[in-house]
Amino acid sequence: MCADAPEADECHDAFEIEHGPVSEIERAQSMPPPAEESDLGASEAPGTSTEETPERRPPGHVQETVVLIVLSITAVLTAWCGFESSQWSGEMSIAFSQASSARIEAARQAGAANAARQADLTIWGVYLQARAEDQTALASYVEQRFTDHFRVAYRAWIAEGEPTDGPFKMEEYVPPGTTEAAAADQRADNRFADALRFNQHGDNYTILTVLFALVLFFAAASTRLGSPRGQQILLGMAIIFLITGTVILATFPIDI
Repeated sequence: MCADAPEADECHDAFEIEHGPVSEIERAQSMPPPAEESDLGASEAPGTSTEETPERRPPGHVQETVVLIVLSITAVLTAWCGFESSQWSGEMSIAFSQASSARIEAARQAGAANAARQADLTIWGVYLQARAEDQTALASYVEQRFTDHFRVAYRAWIAEGEPTDGPFKMEEYVPPGTTEAAAADQRADNRFADALRFNQHGDNYTILTVLFALVLFFAAASTRLGSPRGQQILLGMAIIFLITGTVILATFPIDI
């Protein structure tokens, strides 16, 4: 059999000379089959790869990712600042309420002390009048009616030689309610100072939310500018403000 078409014709002619004329059917059977188009197409593109080319990301993909991270962190920190501000506001309200209650208690105890002092002054006046009129029996009777806390100061006054200031100026004279009133006043002062400090903590967290709002503004604005340089500048400012706010936030007290 002859493979190529020209050689096949010459071969066929030689075959007819040697063996006689050949029919068309035999001629067709002796011709080589045509190559399939699929095989030809495959042979014409030997270098074609069936693997898909990986999709390339847009140039601003990294910057958009950074913006997303900045916005997410800022949103969480802003929510935390709002939570802490409300917590410290609650602590401030409680402290103010306790300070007010302590003030009321101090006033009540001071009123009791003043009432006791007034009673002692009344009895002391009668005692002095009895001594001035040399009514020894009346003076002794009144002396027996001295209150316990006044009797301590009276004996100290006698021991000091009866100074003209009287027993009411003695350190030993402490009418009931005096110590309690002083303690309640001190407690009220302390709680009032705590309330002012708690209020300052809440204000600090509120001010910090303003700084984080600037971070959100610059980060969001960086995605709207057409200039890559401007986008990078605004995003850089947002990151700087975010780092600054985070460092400041780390110094604030936490109330949970």
